Amino acid sequence: MSDVSVAVRNRIRWYGLTIFLSSAILLVLEMTAGRLIAPYVGVSLYSWTTIIGVILAGLSLGNWLGGRWADKGAGDKETGIVLALAGLFSLFSLFALTLIAPLLQGSRLDLVSSSFLYVLSMFFIPSVLLGIPTPVLTTRALRLDERAGHIVGRMHALAALGSIIGTFLTGYVLVQYFGSRNVVVVSALVLFLLAAPFFRGQNKAGAVAVAMATLFLSVLIFARSGFANPCDRESNYFCLRVVDASDDAPFGNANALILDHLMHGINHESEADMMISPYVQLMDELVVNHFPGQRANALNYFFAGGGSYTQPRAVQALTPDARITVAELDPVVTELVRERMHVNTEGMRIVHRDARTVLNQMGEERFDVIITDAFHDIAIPYHLVTKEYAQLVKAHLNSDGLYATNVVDAFPDPKMVKSLIKTLQQVFTHVDVWVDHIPDAVQRMTYVISASDKVIDNDELYATRGFERVWYRINEPLMATGTAMNELPVFTDDYVPVDRMIARLLFTDQGL
Repeated sequence: MSDVSVAVRNRIRWYGLTIFLSSAILLVLEMTAGRLIAPYVGVSLYSWTTIIGVILAGLSLGNWLGGRWADKGAGDKETGIVLALAGLFSLFSLFALTLIAPLLQGSRLDLVSSSFLYVLSMFFIPSVLLGIPTPVLTTRALRLDERAGHIVGRMHALAALGSIIGTFLTGYVLVQYFGSRNVVVVSALVLFLLAAPFFRGQNKAGAVAVAMATLFLSVLIFARSGFANPCDRESNYFCLRVVDASDDAPFGNANALILDHLMHGINHESEADMMISPYVQLMDELVVNHFPGQRANALNYFFAGGGSYTQPRAVQALTPDARITVAELDPVVTELVRERMHVNTEGMRIVHRDARTVLNQMGEERFDVIITDAFHDIAIPYHLVTKEYAQLVKAHLNSDGLYATNVVDAFPDPKMVKSLIKTLQQVFTHVDVWVDHIPDAVQRMTYVISASDKVIDNDELYATRGFERVWYRINEPLMATGTAMNELPVFTDDYVPVDRMIARLLFTDQGL
């Protein structure tokens, strides 16, 4: 093999490595985008659709521009410029976030439109730039090797492989262990390193300009706290924050847990049995009403979702003989509430797996009470609202058992709530929906749905312990208002359009 052929092969290999790494970084940025915007707009099918759509649009435009540029003779220098600019604009995304977040949060724009503007301003230009090298370098390689099919196939395969590895690496490792902002910074640095060899033999003025621009941009980001992570912890599932909520407590100190942009509960520092949120106290009162007398003191509970562990903590304090099982998907949630939310989980059985999977693996074990308090932002995870899940719940309830779940939806026509009622009625004899007040205006609110084979006699439920509150059963007025029940689906594993049912929250300011 001649020295020339070796040099040519090495150059083609370098082009392939560049395509592989630039494609990987694009998917790293795409996956990280979801985490960066989650504290502001949450995570939903719509937000991920926006992220994927905007980045694919940028990639397509970049591929087209790169192809045209390649036909006009773009070479190594141009590739280096594009990669360096991609690094700069990747870093700029952190600065853009500090500019756009205050504007969008103050605008009360709906969550879907906000998601689009966040992603467009932060990641569209980097995705365009990262789409350019593949056609340019593939064309360059074709001029060095006449095996067109071999070269095109190799470069496409390397781009796809880079995208796959970037996806898995980010989702399984990078965000959880290094944090989203650090991932963006390192991605920018890798792009700068990729660009450097393409400037070999070129005027050093370009490299100096990139270095100065990077330094200036870094100073701007630092000045606006763009490198500061708003999350106390970042897991594979959530941006987790604990904030002071003492103003919501009647006395003393309290903390609230926020996952992405939704508050998941408030815990009082010293009063473990205090249930500050009305819907949490309501679910407790439903249990007391359902199991009168001494029976309520030694119930077997299963909680689908731990969150702030407010109700398991209160149950443990109020009825020490109760048995408590919590299926919390995210172990980081449990760690954080132990450290910052005054929760002692000793005596509880904690399982860090999906609640439905846990129930499926529990064989013949039965519970008196099953409560679903699990949210993926403002929506309940799809597989925890279906008829099949309801059948699984009932199979693990004692004959006189109670099921309860809370739902975030719009008022006065909560389509998600109505569909869930319709679904649960396929399995349970009595299904009721409860609220702590009747709003006088359109708004977002939390509903509690109870289901069992035992009737609740009264339409008003008065608190027997804790705060003096009253809750109202609204089955009849709910069914008579807005969308007719026969127009709404029964949720099944094959068809569960949760995002469509809560679209009013996503496409109006009610979801904020």
